[in-house]
Amino acid sequence: MGELFRSEEMTLAQLYLQSESAYCCVSELGEIGMVQFRDLNPDVNVFQRKFVNEVRRCEEMDRKLRFVEKEIKKANIPMVDTGENPEVPLPRDMIDLEATFEKLENELKEINTNQEALKKNFLELTELKHILRRTQQFFDEMEDPNLLEESSTLMDPAEAGTRPPLRLGFVAGVISRERIPTFERMLWRVCRGNVFLRQADIEDSLEDPATGDQVYKSVFIIFFQGDQLKTRVKKICEGFRASLYPCPETPQERKEMAAGVATRIDDLQMVLNQTEDHRQRVLQAAAKTVRVWFIKVRKMKAVYHTLNLCNIDVTQKCLIAEVWCPVSDMDSIQFALRRGTEKSGSTVPSILNRMQTKQTPPTFNKTNKFTSGFQNIVDAYGIGNYREMNPAPYTIITFPFLFAVMFGDLGHGVLMTCAALYLVLRESRLVAQKNDNEMFSMVFAGRYIILLMGVFSIYTGIIYNDCFSKSLNLFGSGWSVRPILVYLLFQTLDENKVLQLDPAVRGVFNGPYPIGIDPIWNIATNKLTFLNSFKMKMSVILGVIHMLFGVSLSLFNHLYFKKPLNIYLGFIPEIVFMASLFGYLVILVFYKWLAYDAHTSRNAPSLLIAFINMFLFNYNDPTNQPLYRGQMVIQTLLVLIALACVPCMLIVKTLVLRRQYLWKKNLGTQNFGGIRVGNGPTEDQAEIIQHDQLSQHSENDEHEATEEEVFNFGDVAVHQAIHTIEYCLGCISNTASYLRLWALSLAHAQLSEVLWTMVMHLGLSSRSFGGFVALSIIFGAFAVLTVCILLIMEGLSAFLHALRLHWVEFQNKFYVGQGFKFLPFTFESILEGRFED
Repeated sequence: MGELFRSEEMTLAQLYLQSESAYCCVSELGEIGMVQFRDLNPDVNVFQRKFVNEVRRCEEMDRKLRFVEKEIKKANIPMVDTGENPEVPLPRDMIDLEATFEKLENELKEINTNQEALKKNFLELTELKHILRRTQQFFDEMEDPNLLEESSTLMDPAEAGTRPPLRLGFVAGVISRERIPTFERMLWRVCRGNVFLRQADIEDSLEDPATGDQVYKSVFIIFFQGDQLKTRVKKICEGFRASLYPCPETPQERKEMAAGVATRIDDLQMVLNQTEDHRQRVLQAAAKTVRVWFIKVRKMKAVYHTLNLCNIDVTQKCLIAEVWCPVSDMDSIQFALRRGTEKSGSTVPSILNRMQTKQTPPTFNKTNKFTSGFQNIVDAYGIGNYREMNPAPYTIITFPFLFAVMFGDLGHGVLMTCAALYLVLRESRLVAQKNDNEMFSMVFAGRYIILLMGVFSIYTGIIYNDCFSKSLNLFGSGWSVRPILVYLLFQTLDENKVLQLDPAVRGVFNGPYPIGIDPIWNIATNKLTFLNSFKMKMSVILGVIHMLFGVSLSLFNHLYFKKPLNIYLGFIPEIVFMASLFGYLVILVFYKWLAYDAHTSRNAPSLLIAFINMFLFNYNDPTNQPLYRGQMVIQTLLVLIALACVPCMLIVKTLVLRRQYLWKKNLGTQNFGGIRVGNGPTEDQAEIIQHDQLSQHSENDEHEATEEEVFNFGDVAVHQAIHTIEYCLGCISNTASYLRLWALSLAHAQLSEVLWTMVMHLGLSSRSFGGFVALSIIFGAFAVLTVCILLIMEGLSAFLHALRLHWVEFQNKFYVGQGFKFLPFTFESILEGRFED
């Protein structure tokens, strides 16, 4: 249970793997995911390592599988994902896999090449069919008797009888529809108006055989006279990527060609259908196993890549690896090595040997699906130092609670809880769907955080008695106006719209509300005045308790790392400094609540002024009377104690560190005739001191040096001065920072009230049938604004502020966060794409 509050104990181990069993052993270690391999060949080029050829073969297989996957997606065929997690294939199975993928790739490429050629041929025939159909219409229009009669009347009869009939040449083709205007202008300018263009759109879209996109084209026919114009027209058509097709001059030839084209199109369509059916069958068969193939290939690649991190023994029969692993999982690692050895058929067992090292181990915190979200919040600030206190277990409660203090609303809390419950109860289905939406994935990963935030918001909403800006009167208000009506005349009631209820009058105040805030405050004009005072004091109390808890956790770090100096000259002055000033302020708040009642509350002194006078030693203020007897003596003593803690942290600790360094440097163990001279420790004590000094874990806030290090008094003094000033000023600024609990709570309540007044109140003001219809529309707008503004925007704002309070105000009291994360070799993370090679 102790490992929950502190990172796992790690050890550096050495693995001796036989060459024939190394592959299977590493694959078994990848399945359990409990070891982090170190690179023992940092100076060796990647292309010069032993298993680089196997890695390349795996990459080639992966490339072929990506090509197959692309073709499957292009054909809109669903890929089967049964959730199967196959074992790593043996090295001898790589040849079979390579042959399978090679055959599949070549078959698909051949099908695609043939299909593209057939589609290109089909496109040409289709375009030719449209050309023959449209050109026949063009020629029919030109041979219309009415047009010929009209043209003969316009010509001179004498010329018409002597001039021979004009013979025009023509070309026909197909061009993209969007290029027609530019194409027409270019023809007019280059040919100087000596050509005649007719064009018509093809209604149906045509498939581009290269890209598979649907394109729209137009048929055109260009009439001209002379070979020079013919050459120009063809060059323009070539520049605009127009497709030209031969078109017979006589109607009979065009009719025969059209019949032949139609027959060829029908035959080609049958061949295309058969080719597509064959392609679909091949891809459907591949879609059933492509996921399993991907897993096998990527596991093999990961194993060979990991083997490249190992060192090869001089005999070429043994691989040596160094791994970081948790001490508690050593047995599981041994069993995995044994399974790998048995699977490979080797008779020589693999050896796991623990090593002694001075290197700092990686930090590993075991998590589950509930705690992983909170651990990610902590790790986003910084990975903890090895074996220091882990803030995540405490964050599970404090984070959603501080969020709820700012977000306290019963109705909004219920909505948030229901949304989180949906994600939690259907998590298995949602995980199986594998949604790629980044926003949804982030919200889904924090579903348990959102659930606790919603539950705590319901609790604080009950305490604030706030539900969609309205109060719930479940137990009856503790205030009553009946005694006032006895003493007041009706004229007074008519003249005064607002009356003040005096709790000192008997019968007006019948006692506090059973739980939370009395609902009558929701309609009071001085509601904000009362809530401001209450929530501000509550924020200070919660902030001081939270910070004192953070300072207390630093004690466990000092005890674990055996740093008594940090306890006496670090933790004790820090906790005394904060408790003497701000802990005393919290006590004053509770004292004032208990010491003053309705009759004496008007004479109650201001805590803010009393706290300021405490630092100024001003006790003669006539406007602010003492809270209790002996206040001057106690407050003066507390201030002096707090001031005395500053030099303890600033100067005394630095001098003691210097004294310890000199004591260890000059051991004073010169023996003259068996007599020890000097004030230092004995030789045995000196050896013990040196051994303890090397075994202890060094922290950033300490500068205790070993024998090899030089003690720099100036650096240590500056570091300690920065730490002391930061802590003392931080106690003030951090306490003020917790006032954001008060500010955001009031902002959320006021925004909720404004939304109700400006939106929902409009629909409730009418009592007619039209008002019912308007209420239905307005309620929809109210629900959308509530979700978008109050739940999402305000929730995100409160989340970020709660995050800051934990990172800056809480964790800086005990958490260094300058370690490095334990990244085990695990197939799960590799297949999910969280780690690159």
